[in-house]
Amino acid sequence: MSSFESIRARYEAAGQDHVLKFWPQLTDSEKASLLEQLDALDIERVNRIYKKAVIAESEAGNLTTSDPVEPLPKDASGSVTHVELANEWRQIGLESVSKGQVGVLLMAGGQGTRLGSSAPKGCYDIGLPSHKSLFQYQAERISRLQIVAEQEFSKKAGTVIVPWYIMTSGPTRRDTEAFFKEHKFFGLDPKNVVFFEQGTLPCLTMEGKVLLGTHSSVAVSPDGNGGLYAAMRSPLTPNVKSHTVLNDLSRRNILYVHAFGVDNCLVRVADPVFIGYSISKQADCAAKVVPKASPTESVGVVAWKGGRPSVVEYSEISKEQAERRDAAGELVFRAANIVNHFYTTTYLNQVERFEEQMAFHIARKKIAHVDLGTGQTVKPTKPNGMKLEMFVFDVFPYTERFAVLEVERNQEFSPLKNAPGSGTDDPETSRRDLLAQHKHFLEKAGATVKVGVEIELSPLVSYAGEGLEIVKGKTFSKSGSVSLLEELHALV
Repeated sequence: MSSFESIRARYEAAGQDHVLKFWPQLTDSEKASLLEQLDALDIERVNRIYKKAVIAESEAGNLTTSDPVEPLPKDASGSVTHVELANEWRQIGLESVSKGQVGVLLMAGGQGTRLGSSAPKGCYDIGLPSHKSLFQYQAERISRLQIVAEQEFSKKAGTVIVPWYIMTSGPTRRDTEAFFKEHKFFGLDPKNVVFFEQGTLPCLTMEGKVLLGTHSSVAVSPDGNGGLYAAMRSPLTPNVKSHTVLNDLSRRNILYVHAFGVDNCLVRVADPVFIGYSISKQADCAAKVVPKASPTESVGVVAWKGGRPSVVEYSEISKEQAERRDAAGELVFRAANIVNHFYTTTYLNQVERFEEQMAFHIARKKIAHVDLGTGQTVKPTKPNGMKLEMFVFDVFPYTERFAVLEVERNQEFSPLKNAPGSGTDDPETSRRDLLAQHKHFLEKAGATVKVGVEIELSPLVSYAGEGLEIVKGKTFSKSGSVSLLEELHALV
């Protein structure tokens, strides 16, 4: 660790030496802790990020400099409604899975605070008959997909591996790992589940000065889901600098990565259709989207801005643009962003080259801090500072080969955002949508499900409706949770 003198000199040069205001009053252990935090912090980068964020925010608010927003080019988008193409994409993607070329990256840093839980959101039980958590559903989808790939490409049982990289945050890391250990990694091999942590940035005053959380620590906050790119370059273990997510991907010869947020109960983990589509388009980076529910839905859309792919906030699109329709009657700006992405690992290794060009977003917040004059902790009643965040889609404009795949909302997107009883994007709607999908799987396979009957199919039984041939001609009159094909017979 650098010496006190060198750290003080560096912070003085950066105009941030006020963080040492209470140094004489600190105990030896507090001094050591503060020095360790300040030494690890790239304060010059923090200053650069702040200045760039302020400039970007100013330019975004200036209509005369705003880049034009245009619909997606036809050659950059596809849809799963083209069944024959979707089947071709599935085969391409599944073959890649069978060769061990696909990894999964989960953004799971959030807590279930709005859901009334202090646990990581992935631990949440949406009220299914099985009471499985979001984490368990995703783990079991990986397990089932591995088996499907083995069977369809004549691989030996247990030889197809889809490694799972889980990005936590400081507050969720310990509880997430403990949850996985408690549940024996939901049947997955622990060697193929890799936890890593989202980065943080200091909280700043409106003038860009670092706020102190205590006399001996800087106030910090997560750097946004876009922090995953830097987090993938950070050591997984402090004493082995070369052991990173990116290096682990390389070691396993992973060529493609599927990344998404933890709160979508319908997410198709390592979706072979999406993987295959992206490979066929030779995309470096791709986004899965769903059609907007209505012109006024408050959701960002994937579009072209200034001639580059971007996520455009609904506030940046005029009423006329939002309501504009194509010859088929579909909304022109309809590609709703659902934070569901494909990357080549080659691309992920290149992101660092243009990260310095990307501007962080400013979130003005009420931030508890230590008053430098009185030394007392202040809990403000109105926004007094800013947190800086990068979004995972901020890389889109820097992507040379970009593609978009539109999927069916009722089959692939049901986010968990709001408290129970909210009526939208809450545990009840997640439960409803997942059970409706399972009913759809059974009916598509030729079964009849009586009105009012709820059947939950474990992902271990079927990943996306495959493998249910035995239900053809059956009528289901009893509700239940099914984890084995044999259990389906008991519900007929």
